[in-house]
Amino acid sequence: MSKLEIRKKLEEEIAKTETTVAEYKEQAKPMAPDVAIGRVSRMDAINNRSIVEAALVKAEEKLKNLNRVYEKIDSDDFGICMKCKNPIPLGRILIRPESLLCINCAR
Repeated sequence: MSKLEIRKKLEEEIAKTETTVAEYKEQAKPMAPDVAIGRVSRMDAINNRSIVEAALVKAEEKLKNLNRVYEKIDSDDFGICMKCKNPIPLGRILIRPESLLCINCAR
């Protein structure tokens, strides 16, 4: 796969992750205390909000890592395992952009 194709895939993944972050931010907004819902429903909403906030943190970290990888795409060692010097599969780069090792060396 050429660097141009990898760049396009990274751009798509960045756009998708930015959309996810925006959705999580919207869902994580606090509920106004004057909204008339029952106590159990309010407790459920608070619990759901904490789950969404945890997902938001993970999505923001993934976005940060994807942007970091995107900036390094033109370097000579981009997508090369630091240990065995073999190419890191694109799927691994997209799913775990912080990975500097191929699957075999990461075991």
